[in-house]
Amino acid sequence: MKPYKKIIFFFIIAISFTFCAMKQEFQTEFPQEIKSVYFQKWIGGQEETGSATDFYIEFKKPLSKEIKLDKIYFRNQETNFEEVTKNTFVAHFPPKNRIPDLILDSDSLKEYGNKAPVIIKPKFDLKPNEAVLEYTKNNETQFFKISNPKEKPTITHPSMK
Repeated sequence: MKPYKKIIFFFIIAISFTFCAMKQEFQTEFPQEIKSVYFQKWIGGQEETGSATDFYIEFKKPLSKEIKLDKIYFRNQETNFEEVTKNTFVAHFPPKNRIPDLILDSDSLKEYGNKAPVIIKPKFDLKPNEAVLEYTKNNETQFFKISNPKEKPTITHPSMK
C-alpha cells in the first residue's frame, strides 16, 4: 500500500507545479511612464495594398536601455515592435487571413481539395479592448496588460494612377 501512496503524492506535487508554471503574471505598472497608447486601422487605396492595424506606444521619455519591447498581443494576434523614434514604438498587425472559398457539393469527391482551417489558440484570453505588452527588463521577460487603448480614426490612403 505504501508504494501507491508515494506515487499518488508525487503525482499531486507534479500537477501542482504544472499549474504554477502555466499562469502568466501581469505587472501592475510599467517601469517607465507611458504618454499614450492607441491603435489605428488603415486601408490601402488599391486592391493589392489591403488593410491592416498599427498599434502605437508613446513614452514621455526615451525608453530605458534596460527595457526592450518584444511583442504585443491584441485581438487574437501577436507581432513585434519597431522603433519609430526614441519615444515612439509601433507594431504592425497584418490583416487576418481571409477564409478561402470552399467547394461544397453533394458528391464528396468534388470537395477533395478543401483544406481544413488552422485554428491557433491565443496565448492570452483577452477582451477586444485589452492588449498585453511583452517586454524584457534586465534579461527577464515580463508582461503588462493594457486596458482600453484608444482607437484613432481610420486612415484611407488614396489610390495611385
